[in-house]
Amino acid sequence: MASILDRDNVNAFCRHTHIECAGSGQGPLAGYTFGAKDIYDIAGHRTGFGSPEWLATHAAATVTAAAVQRLLDAGAYMLGKTHTDELTYSLTGENAHYGTPINVNAPGRIPGGSSSGSAAAVAAKLVNFALGSDTGGSVRAPASFCGIYGMRPSHGRVPLDGACPLAASFDTAGWFAREPELLEKVGRVLLADNRPAPKPSRLLLAEDAFALAGEEVTHALQPAMEWTSSVLGAAQPVTVAAEGLPQWYQVFRTLQGAEVWAQHGEWLARVKPNLGPGVRERVQWASTVRASDVTPLRDRREEIARRMHELLADDAVLVLPTLPGIAPVRSTPPAQLDEFRGRAMNLLCIAGLARLPQLSLPAAKLYGCPLGLSLVAARNGDSMLLEIARRIPLQ
Repeated sequence: MASILDRDNVNAFCRHTHIECAGSGQGPLAGYTFGAKDIYDIAGHRTGFGSPEWLATHAAATVTAAAVQRLLDAGAYMLGKTHTDELTYSLTGENAHYGTPINVNAPGRIPGGSSSGSAAAVAAKLVNFALGSDTGGSVRAPASFCGIYGMRPSHGRVPLDGACPLAASFDTAGWFAREPELLEKVGRVLLADNRPAPKPSRLLLAEDAFALAGEEVTHALQPAMEWTSSVLGAAQPVTVAAEGLPQWYQVFRTLQGAEVWAQHGEWLARVKPNLGPGVRERVQWASTVRASDVTPLRDRREEIARRMHELLADDAVLVLPTLPGIAPVRSTPPAQLDEFRGRAMNLLCIAGLARLPQLSLPAAKLYGCPLGLSLVAARNGDSMLLEIARRIPLQ
């Protein structure tokens, strides 16, 4: 088999950390190919984490990451490592050192990050599925931008042993596919769960999330909402955050920043890596977060988690826009990207704060570009979301 690097015309795969891994050839994923985000260790090889300085200052791994090993054991063949944003601390997919993967479903626009290469590879049909990770939206955002399925699991459901961390209490694995049937099949392997999925009891419509996304996005997603209601029943309007989703985002942002600096501050101060735009400013800001800022927000996070637990009790499903718009054009000025990021994180922070599973469906187009619709379930409702995706007729 020729190397994927010979066929990769969208810059999805890493040249600097390339490695193929043959799977067992037997199991539910036999015959399928995948790419793995370059945060996952492969025994005997170095992990790049989107940073040349990280690559240069870390030794080869001795053990393959648990999530990758599950896929290999289930029969899948790993064609290579896929690009990620620097230290995974971005949503754009524009890596200053390794370039920007091409979004084939939105030409001239970003693929989204930080799982940029994985999403681009699936959208371009270079692999059957791909492994990413999602801390603040790094699977859900590129899934929406690239017009594919993307799953963020419940926090802690898929092991992250052997994966580079960003903010441990928010970090999750995640995966992409073009078909809901394969998305579910991969999920069963990664979640190590073959039990029948529970039946959803009711559909909740996040009015505040749709209001934040705006009329254009809401109108574009209306047909998909109707298809979803045809499967799950009429949607009951709810307000997710009485005090406003921007307030929830500030809780997320501060807690994440504190964890990023606690995890990587020593390395950043010692190595002084040449960070790209956006990542540089976020890292600098993270270094200024004080312990006194963090303590009360941890309690606030638990209040938010309890709110979502009550809202989604008894197998309810919440529907909301994945993002407040389509993929920005490549090389959008940093100030505009930062504004879009803030609006996006108002939506994306919900699942992260409450440690919930979220599935982004390739639901619509706006100005000819993909736009995702998301379903959120209670913690450990992952298999229910995957089963629902198979039942919603998006075409």
